[in-house]
Amino acid sequence: MTETKTATAPVIALEGVSKRYGGTYALDNVSFDVRPGEIHALLGENGAGKSTLVKIISGAIAHDSGELVVDGTERHFDTPRDSTEAGVAMVYQEGSLVETMTVAQNLFLGEEDVFNNLGKLNIKAREVLEALNFHIRPEVAAGVLGVGQKQMVEIARAVHRNAKVVILDEPTASVTPEERLQLFMSMQHLRDSGIGVIFITHMLDEAFDQADRITVLRDGVMQGTVDRPDFAHDKIVRMMVGRTVEMGRVLPGRERDALPTLQVEDLTLLPVVRNMAFSAYAGEIVGLYGLVGAGRSEVSQIIAGITKRRRLRGGKVKLLGKQVRYRTPRHARKDGIVYVTEDRKREGFFSHLSISQNIYLGHLCSAKWLQPFIRPRERSAIADKYVELFDVKTLEPAKATVEELSGGNQQKVVLAKGLTRKPLVAIIDEPTRGVDLGTIPEIHAKLRELADDGVAVIIISSYIPEIQALSDRILVAKNGTIAAEFAPDEATEDRLMFAAVH
Repeated sequence: MTETKTATAPVIALEGVSKRYGGTYALDNVSFDVRPGEIHALLGENGAGKSTLVKIISGAIAHDSGELVVDGTERHFDTPRDSTEAGVAMVYQEGSLVETMTVAQNLFLGEEDVFNNLGKLNIKAREVLEALNFHIRPEVAAGVLGVGQKQMVEIARAVHRNAKVVILDEPTASVTPEERLQLFMSMQHLRDSGIGVIFITHMLDEAFDQADRITVLRDGVMQGTVDRPDFAHDKIVRMMVGRTVEMGRVLPGRERDALPTLQVEDLTLLPVVRNMAFSAYAGEIVGLYGLVGAGRSEVSQIIAGITKRRRLRGGKVKLLGKQVRYRTPRHARKDGIVYVTEDRKREGFFSHLSISQNIYLGHLCSAKWLQPFIRPRERSAIADKYVELFDVKTLEPAKATVEELSGGNQQKVVLAKGLTRKPLVAIIDEPTRGVDLGTIPEIHAKLRELADDGVAVIIISSYIPEIQALSDRILVAKNGTIAAEFAPDEATEDRLMFAAVH
């Protein structure tokens, strides 16, 4: 960070801000500021208070005490519109675009004339997008864009509206490597334009690469702010979780079985899966690595009955040596094949139902025969058992909904929901995406326990350290097929990336 930036007064600052829900402090006497022309990373475990802090800045909630200062003037935002008019732009992880409208219409939403010329609107939108080097067609509907492209549109909208501060909430959690690079270039463009950026992420390497300063929250309390010259991995981790966290190799506790539990032979579903072939054995964890679009999730969904393959030249799936083909995921679950989705918020749980109801529905789905009615005592007993087993942080599993939980606890519920009955094969897609550092070792330990209990576990992950830490064998997918296989001691980051790209 330059001397000019260091001396510059904050464009927005929180001074001694607190926010309480009932008797619990979500934020306790927090002071935080953002300077013009800097990227300020905000780190902390799920539930640390990051979301509460940025919701106060963006006007979604009001603080109980303390001061919110914008350009030297104390403000109190009652609505997000107040925050927007003050120059704050919030780019949510899930997005806030109107998906039925075009990119151009979203860019200028709220600024429309009585009569609008769509041609002129598209030209104006193209100029805004190209100024940021965003290659997005302004006339397409926002709903057809990828997650990264939607975030780019929101960034372009913020720049167009002369935002002074842009808040990016985990912008790289669900994007391709190319979109990730483009988003980082966008952040740097914002910084170079004198705009302050609040960058929320769970990935320390991203924060170290991109941020000028890092602020850490833990349990609603600010642990400190670190300038770029003082960045140190162990120091930041201790601030986040109160201890050192290592993602070391998780060693198996037993030998794998002699015969494969699952065999995939020449599985094909064009254009994404092409002659995919691999096997998985009880007692081992198979890591499936590859770039987005390599066919990893697609082949797993075929195995689990979510996606249908062709009957002719579609390949074979064998479970315990017997060829199988499933019409629905329930049929696969009955046979002992569980697939845990990477997109927990859209596909992993019912957001309006309680934790207990979600876990029990997973239990019912995997039963050999569906029960004619729900047994409340059984539901309570099963839910309580798996809430304790997966250490889900909640006081009332029968009342609290899953959407009220932090990301790490949501992921634990999704895993519990899929694993109330011991499966033969467990396919876990991105097991720790959006999960804080302190929770990752807990999830890794549960997956190793599952394999040691005689389950064939397949882990799909885009995070190389996770693949290296968990896997007993590592398969690299590329262009819909398996391009390479490595033993754990052979799987360096360079070799894995080379196999995935070349």
